[in-house]
Amino acid sequence: MPEIKHSMELRSIKNHFIPLKIRRPKNIKNDLLSGLTVALALVPEAIAFSFVSGVDPKVGLYAAFMMGLITGIFGGRPGMISGATGAVAVIFAPLVAKIVSLGQNSGLSTDMVMDNALGYLFSAVILMGLIQIICGVLRLGKFIRLVPHPVMLGFVNGLAIIIFKAQFGQFTAGGELLAMAPLVLMCTLIALTMAIGILLPKFTKAVPASLVGLIVVSFIGHFINQSSPGLVRTVLDFVQDRNESIVTIAAGLPTFGLPNMPFTLDAFTMILPYAVLAAAVGLIESLMTLTLVDELTETRGRGNKECIGQGLANVVNGFFGGMGGCAMIGQSMINIRGGGRGRLSGITSAVCLLGFVLFGAALIEKVPLAALVGVMFMVVMGTFEWSSLRLMNKIPKSDLLVIIIVSGVTVAVDLAIAVLVGIVISALVFAWEHGKMIQAEKRETGGRTLYHLKGPLFFSSVTSFKDLFDFKNDSEHVVIDFAESRVWDHSGLEALQNITERYSQNGKKLHLLNLSKECRNLLGKAGNIVELSVIEDLEWHIADDVLA
Repeated sequence: MPEIKHSMELRSIKNHFIPLKIRRPKNIKNDLLSGLTVALALVPEAIAFSFVSGVDPKVGLYAAFMMGLITGIFGGRPGMISGATGAVAVIFAPLVAKIVSLGQNSGLSTDMVMDNALGYLFSAVILMGLIQIICGVLRLGKFIRLVPHPVMLGFVNGLAIIIFKAQFGQFTAGGELLAMAPLVLMCTLIALTMAIGILLPKFTKAVPASLVGLIVVSFIGHFINQSSPGLVRTVLDFVQDRNESIVTIAAGLPTFGLPNMPFTLDAFTMILPYAVLAAAVGLIESLMTLTLVDELTETRGRGNKECIGQGLANVVNGFFGGMGGCAMIGQSMINIRGGGRGRLSGITSAVCLLGFVLFGAALIEKVPLAALVGVMFMVVMGTFEWSSLRLMNKIPKSDLLVIIIVSGVTVAVDLAIAVLVGIVISALVFAWEHGKMIQAEKRETGGRTLYHLKGPLFFSSVTSFKDLFDFKNDSEHVVIDFAESRVWDHSGLEALQNITERYSQNGKKLHLLNLSKECRNLLGKAGNIVELSVIEDLEWHIADDVLA
């Protein structure tokens, strides 16, 4: 009964952890309006990630369009948004820089240098996609379900912090903090966007609150800039702050082309490490986002199909001039909280984004950054698992440690690395806890008490080991069989010597069977051991200073 009660308590605590369910009906209107909102939020991020990779903004915009469209159609998680992402951009940035440097050292013109760099980038993106498709075909996507819940919580909380920190760059111009008037105005417009996002759903959910906030603040910002030009920072200001030569984000349709890279072994080995790393990071982020969306919507996506969808999208990216990418948790949260549930939401966001680039660039360039920052701050509030703070004293310390470490590594290093670290720590904790559990099958036979041990004997399990024996009531001759057990360290030997002394104090004689020859050499206090069975070729490599 105590075990059942404990299990129920743990289940109750875990249920507290699961993010707030978002129950909204799946319908075409929600998908269309939510997709439009997501498309607006995709523009500045796609451009920013292009600059991170060192390529033209249109490369990031094309990537966002193609990733969103293809994964929206073929991916395994309806309602999840994919596009150009920072994690993939950071991985490919050194490759682009390396090819640019080699080209400049060879005396090539600027255009030829950039053309070569893009050729290598697009080839790496194609290879990345092929690797992801192979992962899907081999059905490796299902293993994301094995990620422990504390790792998921740390991932979500760390991600919320990253999204929050990423918005700080919008408060600067030319690398310096905005002047007082623009800064105060920007903060006011952010607050207005968030207020609409919080209050409007209390009156109506007919349209996404974030979309209404974007439209209202865009109109306000437009009228303010008409009377005081430049007072409200816009998307175009954001772009030109990073590259003054860019006058518009408008571009044409992406076109098919073979990447300009020599098909040699040297070229292949150059792009292979980047492609493998990007494929792994992209799948981990995508599948973790899939799991989070599953919890939010109480549905289940298909991990293997998502691997194939992500891979197909990246292959197409490479042939049509995109920088590749993966699932975007921030935009996915905007979509889910805006009511986007079906594939139409992802398709809508991609098509609208392309429409902005082709026909609506002049309008999108005027959208205030404050409106987009306000929407992302709402995403942060909805993404962070606040209940994990409230239940800190009610969960195992090991789970709390995993949550904190994963959150910290997510912020400091990378989402994918954080997940891997969390899984490793959780596995070690699991092994540690189960290592404490040493069991014994006890029976009376021929006037002897026989203990058949199962499990490791080391410093973590010595307490459980000592509790196995009944020193007063056992027969005069006690047999301990180590055929399915093993002594790992000095603490295990000390525990063995301790029970030898306690049996001696109670006038009992001890028989130890199936030990290693190391144990025979190290058991100093063996006066009461009347039988010591040793397997000569059994090497345990006990961790003991005498043997070190």
